[in-house]
Amino acid sequence: MERPNWAPGDIDLERPSVARVYDYWLGGAHNFAADRAAAQKTLEYLPELRNIVLNHRAFLRRAVRYLLSRGIRQFLDLGSGIPTVGNVHEIAQTADPNSRIVYVDMDPVAVAHSRSLLNGNDRVSVLQADVRDPESVLTSAEVTEQLDFDEPVGVLMIALLHFVSDDDNPTGIIGGYRDRLVPGSFLAVSHAGYEADEETGSYRAARSNYDRSVTQMTYRNKVEFTKLFEGFALVEPGVARLPAWHPESPDDLDDAGTSFPGFGAVGRKE
Repeated sequence: MERPNWAPGDIDLERPSVARVYDYWLGGAHNFAADRAAAQKTLEYLPELRNIVLNHRAFLRRAVRYLLSRGIRQFLDLGSGIPTVGNVHEIAQTADPNSRIVYVDMDPVAVAHSRSLLNGNDRVSVLQADVRDPESVLTSAEVTEQLDFDEPVGVLMIALLHFVSDDDNPTGIIGGYRDRLVPGSFLAVSHAGYEADEETGSYRAARSNYDRSVTQMTYRNKVEFTKLFEGFALVEPGVARLPAWHPESPDDLDDAGTSFPGFGAVGRKE
């Protein structure tokens, strides 16, 4: 397979990645045949998956706008993925050009494309790192030179933590970031999940295919998701199905609002 000029030379073109499969579902072009095959096969089991992914993206936009309305002008986007329309810096800097953003991802394509896209924007930095290591992220030059942790920061974990197993201690990872935040900072999280009695055969088939072809995921129910916000006070409406968190129009609240396989919430550090 011919390597495109935006693909770093050390990546395996035959192995699907989380960021590139997600990019395909979002309608992006920075993915390879292996990514598209894995993504398309999963869609065969769960055709509504593309809409599910778009709802995570819509939650990101609504959450960033909410944080902006609360005075947040610094954002740490963990597991940011490959840039697409409606990224954090576009939303935040439209509201306030002085907003500062750091994108963090471990996928080399996501990082390379982000750096290329954002070249010349000195209020945005891109860091290649494993977000499961808060200390390395928070002490990096990209973060320390861009963000002032003496002021409130908005930490974003959008469609991220379902890739963190219980063995990796997601509450401990979040705590590593939370402990560096001053009061008035926020955490916004979207997460794949549903209650046990809501699991369908389509969900099971899609999960099994994705786990085999891309990576293992950990789905969490509402109680498990809520525990991730230890040390934060949830803002209204608390934990909600993604379409029901601060919907922008009645069209957002269709039948999926009560059974949508994903949760979202924003918490404030008191």
